[in-house]
Amino acid sequence: MDNLKQLTEKILQFREDRDWKKFHNPKDLALSLSLEASELLENFQWKTSDEAIEKNLENMKDELADILIYSILFANETGINIGEAIEKKIIKNGEKYRVEKAYGSSVKSTEY
Repeated sequence: MDNLKQLTEKILQFREDRDWKKFHNPKDLALSLSLEASELLENFQWKTSDEAIEKNLENMKDELADILIYSILFANETGINIGEAIEKKIIKNGEKYRVEKAYGSSVKSTEY
């Protein structure tokens, strides 16, 4: 996770250079995450997945980067260790979506 640490440091330096920390409280970062996710979704409106990717891939990269940047900032501001959070979530999902029941199925875990 050294790469994540380096990215976090770059993001924090970028923010500090612009004096934006005062705007980056958990609530506003969570709102920004949702807004950026909506902007990513907008690339797919009225198109198939293939059409959207063909026409909007560069914009999708930018929107995904914004989502990831806000995610890293949110984790930083709340003291969440991203690596630990992902590891724990994979374990939870593994228990919730057992291979023998979930394999090849899009059914919600509450339905099996």
